[in-house]
Amino acid sequence: SPAGMALSVLVILLLSVLYEAVKMGKAVLLRRAVLALPRSLSRESLLEPEEEDTGPTQGSPSLMGGCPILLRRWFRYHLSQTLFHVVQVVLGYMVMLAVMSYNAWIFLGVIAGSTLGYFV
Repeated sequence: SPAGMALSVLVILLLSVLYEAVKMGKAVLLRRAVLALPRSLSRESLLEPEEEDTGPTQGSPSLMGGCPILLRRWFRYHLSQTLFHVVQVVLGYMVMLAVMSYNAWIFLGVIAGSTLGYFV
């Protein structure tokens, strides 16, 4: 039916926009992760506590469960990037499968969604 086809094209268009948004979100998160890490990425700089701390004391904000702040921050960013990547791959394959239906309207919906998502 025409209404079902229009709805399908709209859903695919929105999936394409979401794919582009996730791609940009992943790039922004990567930039934040790089800016949050110290200039020296040696193992010692990640494992040592901050310079203003005299050592690990009970309730110290720099150490929590044996992990320094920088290592925890890096792990959070890395975990977030991993989740963004999984979402991006799943959306990419869904959009690819829609295009592989060889329907011209679905294909145009993907193109329009990608264009709109990149523009926004």
